[in-house]
Amino acid sequence: MRFGIVGCGLIGRKRAMALPSGHCVTMVADLDPTRTHALAADIPGCSWTNQWQEVVASTAVDALIVAVTHDALAPVTLAALEHGKHVLVEKPAARNAAELEAVLSKARQSGLVVKAGYNHRFHPSILKAREIVDSGALGPLMFIRGRYGHGGRKGYESEWRTRKAISGGGELIDQGTHLIDLARWFLGDFDRVFGITPKAFWDIEVDDNCFMALQTPASQVAWLHASWSEWKNMFSLEIYGRDGKLQLEGLGGSYGIERVTHYHMLPEMGPPETTSWEYPFPDRSWHREMAHFIDAVEQGFPPMSDLNDALAVLRIVEEIYKESHS
Repeated sequence: MRFGIVGCGLIGRKRAMALPSGHCVTMVADLDPTRTHALAADIPGCSWTNQWQEVVASTAVDALIVAVTHDALAPVTLAALEHGKHVLVEKPAARNAAELEAVLSKARQSGLVVKAGYNHRFHPSILKAREIVDSGALGPLMFIRGRYGHGGRKGYESEWRTRKAISGGGELIDQGTHLIDLARWFLGDFDRVFGITPKAFWDIEVDDNCFMALQTPASQVAWLHASWSEWKNMFSLEIYGRDGKLQLEGLGGSYGIERVTHYHMLPEMGPPETTSWEYPFPDRSWHREMAHFIDAVEQGFPPMSDLNDALAVLRIVEEIYKESHS
């Protein structure tokens, strides 16, 4: 497959470098010519442009990677579908549900594959947790606790993520959507949603923290907190079943080594049997997700974290913002 990339920043570059052997990037675009030139120069035979519409319309592109600011995610994806391209669009895939609904409608009409870029599902610790849950070793699931955050950086209050017209929101629509997506993946859909979105530290127009309580029709609960005032980068996800618990920590890099610990409750209760797995390798989640997307296109199956998943996450985000602001 021949890929085009719109958005040559950190994530666009990660996607380009994560392509499996036998596939290539033929064209890239970004509003910043410095970034465009830099990425194109690192990819043999790749052309570049400052007009994303040229990439979308190119006959040398079979599929598009959309790694732009939130306000441009839906318009670029929609244009790609109109030109017959498969799309991997970075999360949250749009600023709000209405924008994404238009994209989803077009995707259904076209029959093309569109995947939302929720790469956390492809981290080895998350995949190991999925394997253990699917084996039945935890028994029926009861609840999830999740925490995710970083502390920003000097000048963070001036970056595009803090401007609502561009981002659609703050930390809730940023790292919070990863937590919601993972909670849905393990527990299913939520029909009761509560949350608050304060500005605890940063002097910005959007939230820098979000606290969520989500409940399924079966009364399973996800208790989640994402933060831009987490002074030591952290990721923690705890999955509780009637027969045991999984504790996931770290995502590699500044978030610490990925680790899964399985606490298996014994019939007599008391101290559980404990087994741990560590994954002290470079982050390969981007590679696994790209390979999965290509398989979905070539084999014709719906990808994990498709537009229906992204829409369900955005509807929860909107409900929390509505409730919090009222």
